[in-house]
Amino acid sequence: MDRLFRFATAVKQDPAVSAWLHERPGELGAIARHWFETLRACGDDIRELMHDGQATACVADAAFAYVAVYKAHVDVGFFLGAQLPDPASLLEGTGKFMRHVKLGPGREVDSEALMHLISLACRDMQARVHAGS
Repeated sequence: MDRLFRFATAVKQDPAVSAWLHERPGELGAIARHWFETLRACGDDIRELMHDGQATACVADAAFAYVAVYKAHVDVGFFLGAQLPDPASLLEGTGKFMRHVKLGPGREVDSEALMHLISLACRDMQARVHAGS
């Protein structure tokens, strides 16, 4: 069985996440807001919270993705990203479970491929949650 990160405190729209996103300045902030809004739009069962300083999106209470802002880039990460098909080779990382996509000024990204990864990650987690994993 895969390790699911569960957060009983995840809510429909967490004011702490909204405040954190609002406080991210400039281009990196705009990138973070855009992609977290994309995560929020994945379905009616999406919940969120701040976890380890990252805006985290969940299906019900099970985390599937996050957005993190660093000095020079933004990560859109996937909690079970190692299991996602990635024909565009966007995912980075070598961990057993997690993978991320780096975004930022001067970094070209295939937005359609990233949207597809987000959709796959969300649908996968929805199937796991509804199956009782």
